[in-house]
Formats: sequence, structure tokens, C-alpha cells
Amino acid sequence: MAMTPEDAMQFAREQGAKMVDVRFCDVPGTWQHFSIPFSSFGLDAFTEGIGFDGSSIRGFQQINESDMLLIPDPTTAIMDPFTAVPTLTMVCDVAQPGTSREPYTRDPRYVARKAEEYLKSIGLADTAYFGPEAEFFIFDEARFTSTANEQSVFVDSDEAHWNSGRVGTAGAPNLGHRMRPKEGYFPLAPNDTLQDLRTEMALTMEACGIPVEAQHHEVAAAGQCEIDMRFDSLTRMADKLLLYKYIVKNVARRAGKTATFMPKPIFGDNGSGMHVHVSLWKGETPLFADEEGYAGLSEMARMFIGGLLTHAPSILALAASTTNSYRRLVPGYEAPVNLVFSQRNRSAAVRIPMYSDNPKAKRIEFRPPDPTANPYLTFSAILMAGLDGVKRGIVPEERGYGPVDRNIYEMCPAEKREIRSVPGSLDESLDALEADHEYLLAGDVFTSDLLEKYVEMKREQAAEVRLRPSPLEFVLYYDA
Repeated sequence: MAMTPEDAMQFAREQGAKMVDVRFCDVPGTWQHFSIPFSSFGLDAFTEGIGFDGSSIRGFQQINESDMLLIPDPTTAIMDPFTAVPTLTMVCDVAQPGTSREPYTRDPRYVARKAEEYLKSIGLADTAYFGPEAEFFIFDEARFTSTANEQSVFVDSDEAHWNSGRVGTAGAPNLGHRMRPKEGYFPLAPNDTLQDLRTEMALTMEACGIPVEAQHHEVAAAGQCEIDMRFDSLTRMADKLLLYKYIVKNVARRAGKTATFMPKPIFGDNGSGMHVHVSLWKGETPLFADEEGYAGLSEMARMFIGGLLTHAPSILALAASTTNSYRRLVPGYEAPVNLVFSQRNRSAAVRIPMYSDNPKAKRIEFRPPDPTANPYLTFSAILMAGLDGVKRGIVPEERGYGPVDRNIYEMCPAEKREIRSVPGSLDESLDALEADHEYLLAGDVFTSDLLEKYVEMKREQAAEVRLRPSPLEFVLYYDA
């Protein structure tokens, strides 16, 4: 049963809360927060809101219209597992000041809620379930700088292959047992040094209301990990993903390590993706299952895939939202760069998991996203693209999107040329979003104002990266 404002306040009293931490998401996809003494926090906050300066938040207001409100969502109330003082935390919706307290159109969480409302309004389904698999690296050290005269990066993981020749010390001898590149998928200890840390993360998530299905080391040798969450509805899953990232980073820091969701921090090994599993349901009926269809998919599911692949280049402006994302989206390294669908094939942009014949388990997996994405915007865009495919009857086979069940990387060049690929850079994805975004505007789920601001912010980031020389350029060109 969902918490009411009264329930949240009673829960806080029972837990001895001394502070209330209110959180909300900026446009790029990062949680922001501030805290209020519990003694000063009343039930009126749930209706009247809490004021803050919107001009200091990325992607929000101009300085001349900076006053904004946060409306706490009591259903998200938990006790923060990391604060020294007992602290109740709640995710908030952003609203405009005034008697009506209109939702703020650039609030990513509002976009997600509108996407769910739109799904119901068109009558296709009641619920869209999402299950993201957010991978991350745990490092022992991370140093980086970018100044006028210095561009440098250093990351280290004791379990990585490059430390096999490290000279040990009396307090830290070199004991071997390190992972080779691309061989980090499921080795036991002592090669896997992060089992206990991942378990602590998983149990902390469970204590905070995130059901966990599994935790394991991932393919990359330098501390890549994954913790699998149970699926949930769109907005709730986006809430949980931000909490997931918060828990991963802070458990790592408490252990003297550092965690990053950057897609490609290591050259020559696999990057971190966020494969997104999606299914539509009407009541208790799964709508993506048909035992007679390819890979057990219904016609609706296939058309959903058609929409997803048709709009994939523009979706990636939101789902692979950094210049570093496109260091991951390259052939090899299990990167899903091919705009086709397939059962079991991990080189396809859309994979159909085949672990179970149960109709309730039938879903599609969109593999290009990574965990730098704003989850509210990304999940909403995936849903809107799929729904556009269903409404327009886009059959993926008729548009050259597969199915392809062969290893694409082993095809001959002529065959590969027939398969379209994801964009090769953030700029290309932003170009695609500017050219193809009408499907996002259906039902006023996204607004032109939000998309224009998003593109502007991401263009600035891409330009910043373009302007700076990289260390490799010195290797290649210093003696020219």
C-alpha cells in the first residue's frame, strides 16, 4: 500500500528522523538535494511545496524567473542509509510557484509521469514495465585533469591485468590472480575481489526498497560490476535507478573505493551499458507474448520494436547522452551497434531474451543505452518510440531491421553494409533528435522547450570535448 503524507511523517517519527532530505532530478539526469530539520517540516510541504532557486540547476530556469517549488512524493520515503544523523529522504516533483502549482515542463520526472498517462489514454496498455541493467566500474583510484597545459587521466584497479607485474610492498604484496581483458564475466575469488562489496550494495538496495535479482562481476577486467534490479513501472523504475546509483557510489566510497557509471573509462576492454528491458501489460495480461510468433513475440511487440529501431538514432541523444558513450558504441566489445532485432544475439540493438517460455517473462531488450542517461527521459523516449511503431503499424522486417540471428561481426563486408548502425557520435545523435522528435511530442509528453534546452546543453558538452587535445594526439603527432 502506497504511503500517504501522514504515513511518511509517522514513518519518520518511528525511525527517529532528525532531518528530511528532498531530492529531484536535473535535466542531464543527476539527483540534486537539500535538507530541512524534521522539526520544521510539516504536512503542508506536500501540498504547498518547498521553495528553491531553479536558476542554479542545470537545464532549469533563467535567473529572472528562478523561484521554483518541490512537491515531495510520500511514496518514495525511505531512511538514508549513509547519513550520520537519521534522515528521511523523498523524491520530489518540480512545480511552478503560484496558487495552481503547475508541474514544471522541464522536470524529467514529470515527463515520465506524462508518458505513463499517455499510454493509458490511448488504450493500448495499462502499464509499461522497465528493467534497466546498469553496469559500473569500481576503481581503487581515479585521477584526471583538464587545464590549458595538461590533459591526463589515471584509473587503477588492483584486480586488473596491468597490475600483474606490480612490485609488492611489505603491507601490500603482489599475489597474482588477476583478470585478463574481457575475462571478467563470472570468475570466482581470488580473481573477483569485489564479491563482498557488491553484496553490501545489493543488501543496502533491498533495505531501501529495491528488490535485487542478482549481483556479479562483469566482462571488463578492471572492476566492472552489475547488480540486477527487479523490473517496475516507468517512473518508479527511474526513481529506483537514481537510488541504485546513489547506493553504489556511496557504498564504494565508504569502503575506500570509487564507483563510476561512465560508459568507457578503460581502453581495450568492454564498456558499461544499461540494457533496458521493456514489456507492456493490460491488467494481468502480458501483451508482448505469442507462442506462435518469432521468438515468442506478439504482433504488438514486433511493431513496438519497429518503432524503437526506426527512432533509435534520435533516442540515443537521450539514451547515450555523452561523448564518452560513443567510445563504447563501436564494433566488438559486445557493443550493440547494429539496428536490427534478434533472439539471443547480443550484437543486435534489440535482443529478445529466451531464458523462459513463460508469457509473463516475454520482453524486449534495448541494448544501446548506457547509465549516464537521464532515466526519466530515456525510458519515456523508448516508450514513445515503441508506441509510435504500434500506432503506425511499423513492421521491422519490412524496413530491413531483421531478424538477424547470425554473428554480425563475422558477416562479409557486403552483408554488413546492408545493416544500419547507431550514430557514431553525440553530435550525430543530436542531429537525429532535431530531425526526428515528433513522436516524443505526442500527448505533450515531451515539450519542444525541453528538447531544445537539452540539445543546447549537449551541444555545448560536445564542443568542449572537441576543443581539447587528447594525450593520444601527442603520441601520434608530437614529432610531426
